[in-house]
Amino acid sequence: MNGILISHASAQTATSILLFGDSIIAGYGLAQENALSARLEAFFNEKGRDVKVINGGVSGDTTTSARGRLKWTLDKYKPDVVFLALGGNDVLRGFSPTVTRDNLDAMLTICKKRNIKVVLSAVRAPANLGLEYMGSFNKIYPDLADKYNAPLYPFLLEKTFGNQTLMQSDGIHPTAEGVKSIANELGPYLLKNILK
Repeated sequence: MNGILISHASAQTATSILLFGDSIIAGYGLAQENALSARLEAFFNEKGRDVKVINGGVSGDTTTSARGRLKWTLDKYKPDVVFLALGGNDVLRGFSPTVTRDNLDAMLTICKKRNIKVVLSAVRAPANLGLEYMGSFNKIYPDLADKYNAPLYPFLLEKTFGNQTLMQSDGIHPTAEGVKSIANELGPYLLKNILK
């Protein structure tokens, strides 16, 4: 009987991670079981860890639109950890790095006030936008990680971008194999550094 109660209690107190981002998180163009949240949850289950991974991705989200939905998303899911992966659409739309910085700063503040641990995922601007823009944009993530003492995770597409077998034909979104590759890097990182 006690064993059943303990098992039930552990299920109730399972760690939860909110993946908060854009189409890369949402799983654009993929079946839901191939989205990063599903892949990560399966990885944790295989490792014997009861971790709920929440898909908080919205395709097309900029840091501005995501900032507007963060509070109610946190209210709805009450995650223990937030994996914040935003900024790609800001780059695609040519947003000023100042706007992106301000929005990410505000979202990190919201999480800090709620005592929610945040992992900040970097986004890299391409060189074709100009060295000044690229330098200003790419600096946002290490600066904010340092300011909030938040772990900084490399750009999610770091190892898949440009690989035709791991990226969809649009060159922007990962394939199911690409997501699997991302999960194979991110899962062990979270297990070792965040879910100790």
